[in-house]
Amino acid sequence: MKVIDHKIERLLWQVQKPARYTGNEWNAWRKDHAGIKVKMVLAFPDLYEVGMSNQGLKILYESVNRRPEMLMERAFAPAADMEELMRAHNLPLFALESGKPLAEFDLVGFSLQYELSFTNVLNMLDLAGISLHASERGESEPLVVGGGPCAFNPEPLAPFFDFFLLGESEECLPELLADLDAFKQTAPDRKELLAKLSEKEGVYVPALYRPVYKEKKLKALERVDPGAPGVIKKRLVKDLDSAPYPAAPVIPYLQTIHDRAVVELFRGCGRGCRFCQAGYIFRPVRRRSREEIVKTAREQIALTGYEELSLASLSSTDYTRLDELIDELDRALAGEQVKCNLPSLRLDSYSIKLADRLHRGKRSNLTFAPEAATERLRRVIKKNISEEEIFTALGDAVDAGWQGFKLYFMIGLPTESDEDVAAIAELCHRLKQYFRRKAGRRISISVSVSTFVPKAHTPFQWEPQLPLPEVTRRQEILQQGFKKMPGVDLSWHDAETSFLEAVFARGDRRLAAVLEWAFKLGCRFDGWTEHFSMSRWRQAFREADIEPEDYAQRRFEYDDLLPWSHLDCGVDKEVFIKEHRKAFNLDADFEGEFR
Repeated sequence: MKVIDHKIERLLWQVQKPARYTGNEWNAWRKDHAGIKVKMVLAFPDLYEVGMSNQGLKILYESVNRRPEMLMERAFAPAADMEELMRAHNLPLFALESGKPLAEFDLVGFSLQYELSFTNVLNMLDLAGISLHASERGESEPLVVGGGPCAFNPEPLAPFFDFFLLGESEECLPELLADLDAFKQTAPDRKELLAKLSEKEGVYVPALYRPVYKEKKLKALERVDPGAPGVIKKRLVKDLDSAPYPAAPVIPYLQTIHDRAVVELFRGCGRGCRFCQAGYIFRPVRRRSREEIVKTAREQIALTGYEELSLASLSSTDYTRLDELIDELDRALAGEQVKCNLPSLRLDSYSIKLADRLHRGKRSNLTFAPEAATERLRRVIKKNISEEEIFTALGDAVDAGWQGFKLYFMIGLPTESDEDVAAIAELCHRLKQYFRRKAGRRISISVSVSTFVPKAHTPFQWEPQLPLPEVTRRQEILQQGFKKMPGVDLSWHDAETSFLEAVFARGDRRLAAVLEWAFKLGCRFDGWTEHFSMSRWRQAFREADIEPEDYAQRRFEYDDLLPWSHLDCGVDKEVFIKEHRKAFNLDADFEGEFR
């Protein structure tokens, strides 16, 4: 067992949830640094309990540490109380497994899951004593790499990173670490080392490219090095069965967001919802075999002691012959008292039957995402489900004994009208009446409404986000609609955080100055309501002389150079254009502007 460094230990009694910083968890890897050729720390820019719920982190941790010649340790963003103490005592950000400062590793990797974690990235680099700007890092400092969904448009973070990994990393990261060890023996300096790494598929080195602007718009991305690739293609795991996957994931000592065993059914999604970035960047669909799923599930339950197993994917009920898989899991886990669940159910009767079977009589709430309340708008976003199917599926659930539902909707979707917004309350009102007639009792309905954020590499990437005052007005329509509906719980996402998310989701490198100002002004954990400060962000935009609305509310044309145009997610631009035109019922021969 690791002995906690006394400098760390003396701070722990002064903070909430000290288990965030102790390490020593069950199934954690602990290696002797003296015998390791290349060392990496995976940094998650959020709290421990959030990061430890991320399956990608667990997969990468396994894929690197199974190699005896390399290691990966973990670091998380410290909460405000711990950060204050670390700065007061000059304690640098450290890795959980060894307690060593991040600056002593060869590579520091950030998992970039969400745009509103970007200031945490800068804060963690600063706490680690690593130069913020890649161009200012010395030869002895670690290389800083980013990966995850936000790496498909990392331009706002580009000056702070040495390189990014585009796509799926569990196979290429160990290869890259081996190359890094070999290159260190031959490459005389950092610049040449990065040039060599850029030759690998999926590696994007921002310093090899120079953006050119005209009238505040990106007009070109010039290659500084003629040997740099013109387009960076994502890395893809072709065979999930042979790819690394954790049989014995780390067991945290405190409650995490998702505290259960997880087996991935498949990757990708064939549904093609036009707002959904994950549905496109993880294409094509690749399935894990039933044999491998059952084997991994049995191993995880035996090596973790979990009593709940999640069968994860973007749309779990699309797994081929799912009924047979559940039969096999029942037989394999017989006597273990393990509860299986499907976290991503479609709104249909088949999903209801599966949920009813998996919960074995313990029925409380089911969660579904209609996204839009009118059939017209659901067709626009390609959420192909009719109102009749909604009522039939939820009616089947009521018949089966389910007592409540959580429904997710969005406002601000392209082509949305006031009638579409008001229809959310109207649909919930009709559902409530329907449930009362059908069940003869009150069924609880919880409604969560987010604001549409246009994302890179989707058919709606060209669309603007609604102006903030308009978002607020439509939220007021929602509130009015639900005012006279007791028993229905309505919540909505903060309009300002959704606005900021859109700014950075569509951003270019000029936003790096805003991020740096925001970090210096004290912005941290911007996705957390209690920490978010729009006034500080407005000041950061003023200091950088940038209008955030130019990013969130700009309508791109098809021939515009997008900040992410040089990053290939594996889906052709023409596919996105075709899907975008379909959303607006545009003629196939249409030329020019799309609306």
